This record gives sequence, structure tokens and C-alpha cells, in this order.
Amino acid sequence: MDTGYDLVVLGSGPAGEKGAIQAAALGKRVALVEKEAVFGGAAAHTGTLPSKTLRETALYLSGLRQRGLHGVDLGLAREADLDDFLFHAAAVSRAEHQRIAGDLARHGVQCLQGEGAFEDPHTIVVRAPTGTRRLRTEHVLIATGSSPHRPEGFVFDHERVYCSDQIVDVHMLPRTMAVVGAGVIGCEYASLFAALGTRVLLIDGRERVLPFLDAEVSTALAREMERIGVQIRLGQQVARAAAKDAGVDMELAPSGEHLMVDLVLVAAGRVPGTAALALDKAGLVPGRRGVLEVDADYRSAVPHIYAAGDVIGSHGLASTAAEQGRIAVMHMFGRKYRSALPEVLPYGIFTIPEVSMAGETEDSLKAKGVDYVVGRARLAENARGRIIGETGFLKLLFARADQKLLGVHLMAEGATELVHIGLVALLIGATAEHFLQVCFNYPTISMAYQTAAEDALAQC
Repeated sequence: MDTGYDLVVLGSGPAGEKGAIQAAALGKRVALVEKEAVFGGAAAHTGTLPSKTLRETALYLSGLRQRGLHGVDLGLAREADLDDFLFHAAAVSRAEHQRIAGDLARHGVQCLQGEGAFEDPHTIVVRAPTGTRRLRTEHVLIATGSSPHRPEGFVFDHERVYCSDQIVDVHMLPRTMAVVGAGVIGCEYASLFAALGTRVLLIDGRERVLPFLDAEVSTALAREMERIGVQIRLGQQVARAAAKDAGVDMELAPSGEHLMVDLVLVAAGRVPGTAALALDKAGLVPGRRGVLEVDADYRSAVPHIYAAGDVIGSHGLASTAAEQGRIAVMHMFGRKYRSALPEVLPYGIFTIPEVSMAGETEDSLKAKGVDYVVGRARLAENARGRIIGETGFLKLLFARADQKLLGVHLMAEGATELVHIGLVALLIGATAEHFLQVCFNYPTISMAYQTAAEDALAQC
């Protein structure tokens, strides 16, 4: 048995990586256990980075980057095959794997490849093709991430049925495709494949796509997705899906609509990766779908065991997972550090076009009984927006009484970058007047913040 570890980290995604490095920086002896052959977790291997890289490749190949420029045809602007489409994503993922491995090594983290599980509350068994090792440790950080939920009724080992982890290795560019689930992953991939010319059907049982978004943004995004070729079926469930050599035969309910598509992507959410950890041997009992319960410092019911990232079921964001890992380690070793994440978090969705938000929505303000005003800026009326052919919008929500900023909502290319101006304004308690006291570069999309603030002030 290997003894003397201060911390064993299970998982090398954002929470595990940052937690391990933070502990090593404190002078602790740290081992990190990763079941996959490469480091980085889903964020680097099958999720965040690959999907966003594929999106950029799709925009480049499709010509959608130039959709609003005079005299530029919309449609496939460059000849490319599937290998071209996947090559860049693979290269970006490889670079990220190498960066993570290098950072861990540079900080002195011992990295072990294998399946880690508890033998007792202080012992981790690591099973690998090369043999089995036992690690004795004072603390454990569980950061094993999540995996796609695989609902019954779909044969995921068939070549025409994919989950969100598998789709980055798609072997064909389909003519037709059904995406089941209009959440973040489903909407991102639906718009990505539509940009490449695939006829996409997006199916969801709810009343609107991405229902946590501000309703105006959700409706506008659905309209834009339909414009690039996504057919949306809301209030519908997949009653039957039969995968055949020629395609996937599907029936929807309650409409009874029959479909035959080349490929199906099931994007029905994700479940925490805790099933193989033998949590019972550590005295832990997971909750619904395997979620681990933790306190404000990310400590589990067993005091020396902490958890962060997707395993605790919150946010599902790489950025928050990384900070959770750091917070957990600082408190684990008694160092002064904040407990809570920032009060307001940004959400970025890489659909085509992008949408992003921070703070309150109109629905949440109405539910709280807050009197508010809406300031809008149409980017087609912004000088920079006209130059680049942008057709999206910025929407700011202000308290009517004191004009304090309450919510930021964007639909535009670059929305996931632009939202940070509003995020900082929210965190410092800025008002509409603050935006008018700043000199923005001209011409820039950022000037839309001033336009939206002026629009709101005119209503107060």
C-alpha cells in the first residue's frame, strides 16, 4: 500500500485538475486518479472544448460567418469532408490534454491512470491494466464528473444512435438527423449540424427550448435556429425509435408523427459519475441519480471527503467546477478562502447564434414582485453590427426605483464574451447611468450597453 498522501483526487476534469494543483501549491502530497487514458475529463475530451471547436469549424465551412455581408452567398462556402470537420477538434483536445498533464507534472502531482474506488474511507483502490494499487490518504476530493443519461428505448451501441459523448466521433455527416432534448447540448449540436447542411429535427417535451433562459431570448433563438434549418417539435416525446441499417425509424407522441432519419443524437441530460466509486465503503450515500450532497465548503457527510463539479449536481459549468475544486481544497486544509461562488454567474450557450445571460430574467423578477424596466439594443442598428451583419440583440433589466442593473441577456455572435461587461456591472451594483459615464470604443458591439441603458432610462 502507498501511504502518506495528504489528498487523493478522483477525476481530472476542471474540478479535479484545479483542486489537485491547489493542494500541491500548498505543499501537500497529492495523487490524482483518472480512469481515461488522457487528462481533462469530459470538458477536454468529449464536451466543452470539442463541441465548441466543432462549432467554429462548422461556421467557417458553412459560410455563416459571412451571412449578413452584402454579396456573399449563404451555403457551403468551402469543399470539406468529415475528416476536415473533425481534425481541428481533435487537435485542440490533444493540446488541452498536454497542457493539463504538463501543469499537473510541474506542480508535482502524482498522476495515476486507472479506475479509482473506495476500499474504506481513507483507502483508494486504483485498478489499471498494469495492476492494482492502494493509496492511503488523509483527504479525498471526488471530482469524477458526469456522463450522458441514456434513457430506455434507444440502442446506443448502434452506429446510427449517439449520446453526447459519442457524437464528437461521428463517422458520417448525416443528411437528416433527430436531436432528442432541447437543452444546452441538444440545441448546440442541432444548430451546428444544421449549419453544415443537415436537415435537423429537434424534439423536446417542454414548451420551449432552453426554458431557463429569458423567454424573449428563448423564442428568438428558436426562430434563428429554424432559419438555418432546424425543425423544432415541442411538447413531443419519442414513443418509439427503431435503429436499422438504413436509418432510425421514429414515432413521436402525442402527435403520432413518423420519421426516418439517418442519425439520432440523444441529449437527455447528464448523470454524476459516482456509480463505480463504491461510495458505501466510504460511508457515503448518493442522492437522486447519484448526486453527492455537500455543504457550503463542498464537504460531504464524511468530514474528510469533499466533492466538486458535476458530481454535486449544480451548474454543470467547467468554470464553476474549477472554482469549486479550489474552494474545497482550501477549506480541506484549513486555509482562509471564500466559501461561496460569486453571487451572479454567467451562462454561455454556443448555439448559432450564441446566447448568454447573467442575473435575473423577466419571469424571475415578476415572481419576486420586482418593478423593473427593460432596455434593448438591436445590433442591426449598431454601427459595428451593420459592418459584420449582426442581427441579434442585447437586453438589460433594471430596477425601476433606482435603475440598478438586475439582468443581462444577449443573442449574438460573441454573446458569451460580451456578457462579461454586464456581469461585472451586476457584481458591483452598477446602474443604467454608469454605462453612460463610460467611453466605449467606436464602432463596437459593446456600445450596445449604452444604447440599452439609454432605452431603459427613457422609461423611468
